Amino acid sequence: MKTSWLPASLREGLRCASSTQSATPRSILRNRIPLSSPSRSFTTTTQLRDSIAAPEINFPDGGGRGENGSEEPPKFFARLVPYSPSYFTAQPSYTDNLLQLQNLLLKHSKLPVVQPGEAPRVAWRSLMEYRDQTGEGVRSSKYHKIVETLHRLNHIHPSVMPPDNVAKPIPIDTYGRALGVGRRKSSTARAYLVEGTGEVLINGKTLAEAFGRHHDRESAIWALKATDRIDKYNLWALVSGGGTTGQAEALTLAVGKALLSHEPALKPALRRAGCVTRDPRKVERKKPGHVKARKMPAWVKR
Repeated sequence: MKTSWLPASLREGLRCASSTQSATPRSILRNRIPLSSPSRSFTTTTQLRDSIAAPEINFPDGGGRGENGSEEPPKFFARLVPYSPSYFTAQPSYTDNLLQLQNLLLKHSKLPVVQPGEAPRVAWRSLMEYRDQTGEGVRSSKYHKIVETLHRLNHIHPSVMPPDNVAKPIPIDTYGRALGVGRRKSSTARAYLVEGTGEVLINGKTLAEAFGRHHDRESAIWALKATDRIDKYNLWALVSGGGTTGQAEALTLAVGKALLSHEPALKPALRRAGCVTRDPRKVERKKPGHVKARKMPAWVKR
């Protein structure tokens, strides 16, 4: 036997109709229940109401005492705020760098500039280096905006160069260490240089254990050897990536930068020795359809 159910609205109506209680007239409900409507203000001034507005903040006067009667510093409960206005952007580090350079250029835009060929040569960081530094996937178009601004700042005449545009030296920490970073091919080296007696540790190993070839050992400490500072500094380095030759030549640049932090007057000697200029050469990639980077397969007529 098939059973059908009435709709819920119809069942509710039948239940109310069959109830013995009489419905209260709407006029009686109107008299019993007072309609309370908030008074509306038509003025443009803001009215503070105690029930809505937050109470005033009573900052301590600094002379209060704690529970034990001892004087305690006042406690302020402040909300956390981002360290930068660009915190909520997709690339905060890039945005901060670009805004800082644009403000610097706007500030010194009226200073005299040199001719295009007379500007000092500066090796800017590559796109991959900038991505590694910021940890953000910056596009090449955005990277070129920063480089163009840097080129414009670099064309300011040296005689009126503002101190804001001078390169910052590598700082020396409280332990007397200077950190230098160098790269070569796909290798990266971080060198910590401190005054000492000539001890060298690379990835926790001695120089002979880290590099088997004599040429690589000489390249690792070439900055100290070229300036006759082998027995005046201790070197502790971390290298990664690539092979032994790339790691040794990356150490050359890293140690040279760290040594410049201790003795800036050695820059001409280090530049002549090739310890402050990065070698940009890399292995050329293999192309599709080629045997190697440039070698083509032999042509066969049939």
